[in-house]
Amino acid sequence: MVKLKQEVERRRRLGPESAARKALIASSYRPARPEVYNLLQEAALAPEFLAAAEYSASSGADLKGLLQRLETVSEEKRIYRLPVFTAPFCQALLEELEHFEQSDMPKGRPNTMNNYGVLLHELGLDEPLVTPLRERFLQPLMALLYPDCGGGWLDSHRAFVVKYAPGQDRELGCHYDNAELTLNVSLGKAFTGGALYFGDLFQVPSTLAKPLEVEHVVGQGLLHRGGQLHGARPLGTGERWNLVVWLRASAVRNRLCPMCCRKPDLVDDEGFGDGFTREEPATVDVCALT
Repeated sequence: MVKLKQEVERRRRLGPESAARKALIASSYRPARPEVYNLLQEAALAPEFLAAAEYSASSGADLKGLLQRLETVSEEKRIYRLPVFTAPFCQALLEELEHFEQSDMPKGRPNTMNNYGVLLHELGLDEPLVTPLRERFLQPLMALLYPDCGGGWLDSHRAFVVKYAPGQDRELGCHYDNAELTLNVSLGKAFTGGALYFGDLFQVPSTLAKPLEVEHVVGQGLLHRGGQLHGARPLGTGERWNLVVWLRASAVRNRLCPMCCRKPDLVDDEGFGDGFTREEPATVDVCALT
């Protein structure tokens, strides 16, 4: 009970502490690549990603047509891949992230499992980069790929960059995300090892004896359900940076928390919080377990 109370208190402090860091960064930090803070332009996005998003938003678009425009990594697990950003944009974003990492600005942990990386909303990249990426491009894609998981109802996100390097985080244990859907984009740099592995949905009793392993491709993003068990193999050499966007649909999670599979007991928070809202949820089928 003591540990539970401590964890509740820790989580209540997360919002105010993050807001304080964001305010300090906004007032004192000087970017190395200020252009990445401009509103997301199509020039930063890979032509394949633009084509898939444009098709998904067109009249008469269907799943079959979309699947012709991206790679199906696993039909059974519903994992897909396609290029997301251009090489110049990945390079510019990486340079900015490294500049921030080397600064004396305060930095919040990306999540409870990763110790190294950047919370994009604290750096001021939510509004110009991640929100338009979700609203304009990912939403129509996810609506076709995952209609049963709230893909057409995405209304918030949590975005962060994780870093793996010698002497820092080198691997990531098996877990599932606090998200209905996830986008994981490899930004670089040069590295060996670190492949992702996928099991079944966490709600389904299974074994990870023979997981699906997927190598990173710089500039390309993997799309998968948040409840899909996954992890990262140990890094061999070099540095690996990945942009992870947890996509959330309050129409789904307001009815069933994705972490505990119970109806959530809500407390007020700042910003997107954990993606819950007090609004009456829309009608959407619960994500299938197969």
